Amino acid sequence: MIKINEIFHSIQGESSYAGNSTVFIRTTGCNLRCTYCDTKYSYDEGEFWSIEKILQSVKEYGAEYICITGGEPLLQKEIHKLINILCELGYKVSLETSGSKSIEHVDPRVKIILDVKTPDSGAENSFLDKNIDFSSENTEFKFVISSEKDFDWSENFCRQHDLLRKFTVLYSPSHGQVSERWLAETILHKKSKARLHLQLHKYIWLPTARGV
Repeated sequence: MIKINEIFHSIQGESSYAGNSTVFIRTTGCNLRCTYCDTKYSYDEGEFWSIEKILQSVKEYGAEYICITGGEPLLQKEIHKLINILCELGYKVSLETSGSKSIEHVDPRVKIILDVKTPDSGAENSFLDKNIDFSSENTEFKFVISSEKDFDWSENFCRQHDLLRKFTVLYSPSHGQVSERWLAETILHKKSKARLHLQLHKYIWLPTARGV
């Protein structure tokens, strides 16, 4: 059984899968309390679903892409079984995680989005450095930028771990805190090699879930 907050169908707003019709499986529970979190309702709200019930709900939407998100999905052990089954069924699966829990046993077929928490998130130092060793070319690193301090911290983190050479690195403006234009100009001015990443779900509205 997995505690599920919601399952919904929408447009993927993040990662290299952005723009695709996607079924989102949002799990309940999170070990972090980020200042800019827009899904605080996922901290506690939810019901336990069997894997069979989850698979049936996903199938009804008819989408090719599945995104496992939260909360923090890796808090629940059964999530690995669900992910493995989804991959076996031929779905293209992505997993959104903070990197505060080990990704060592995540199915290698999954696109993992590691959301590295910057200082302004209030969860700095929550990232497990060993997750970099468990990452592959299919892993993407995302940094939500809330200030110039966050930007410089992210650049230093990327240099320290040689992320920009090995992986796709995404810089996303914290919605309502810094502008997209400011972040674009800062990337250019500071000659960053990170990719500007706008969260599409912040610019569209689909009446399918509270978190988009």
